[in-house]
Amino acid sequence: MESFFLFTFVGFLAQLVDGALGMAYGIISSTVLLSFGVPPAMASASVHAAEVFTTAASAGSHAVHSNVNWKLFIPLAAAGSVGGALGAFVLTSVDGDRLKPFIAGYLALMGALILYRAWKATSPKPFPIRLTGPLGAAGGFLDAVGGGGWGPTVTSAMVSTGEDPRISIGTANTAEFFVTATISATFLATLLTGHWQQAVGFQAQAGAVAGLIVGGVLAAPLAGYAVKIAPRKHLTYTVGAIVLVLAAYQTAKLLHLI
Repeated sequence: MESFFLFTFVGFLAQLVDGALGMAYGIISSTVLLSFGVPPAMASASVHAAEVFTTAASAGSHAVHSNVNWKLFIPLAAAGSVGGALGAFVLTSVDGDRLKPFIAGYLALMGALILYRAWKATSPKPFPIRLTGPLGAAGGFLDAVGGGGWGPTVTSAMVSTGEDPRISIGTANTAEFFVTATISATFLATLLTGHWQQAVGFQAQAGAVAGLIVGGVLAAPLAGYAVKIAPRKHLTYTVGAIVLVLAAYQTAKLLHLI
């Protein structure tokens, strides 16, 4: 019961940040689970099981507040689902740690570019539709492998090219529901077919998953409204700062400083 209330708080905080800034739910939740000794693949599966519900609530909130570009959403969700399924299969088969240095470098570059654009106060530019497919596939793959990477990959790329941060966050968060559902279904399939041999004791995470769901669903409506009313420049600065913090966190873990 204690784990349920703890993860309700974690889920609320993580979804509030993720819904308002387009990233960090998976990373915050996964980090807490890993700190409790949960194996990486099981932590990712637990977080994505919870995100099926939290991203549905978040998608509804962003849609209601007109934070979604539907032309970008369709290819982003479709390609993200394919990349997510592949990433989930890879994570249950091999060690995904080899990708972490590249992820940290990517986040540092995107964070710096976003802050530069905020400082220069450039006008919003629509994100090229032709790039949504490759971006979605990469984001879905890294999200499954890293237990949370969709927002840092997709939202940061969209904002860094000049897309309105409100639209970037809303579109990425809405597409994330389909990506998360696909990743969760892939984890379930590997478990049922016996491909994922390390999933012993998955039921022990039920309390944590339930807490993440309840906390995330409660926070989702607040985040969608916050994105709608936040000033564009302040939102851009905040997204850039969060991306750099995530890059520093990943780097510190690679160097075994934390």
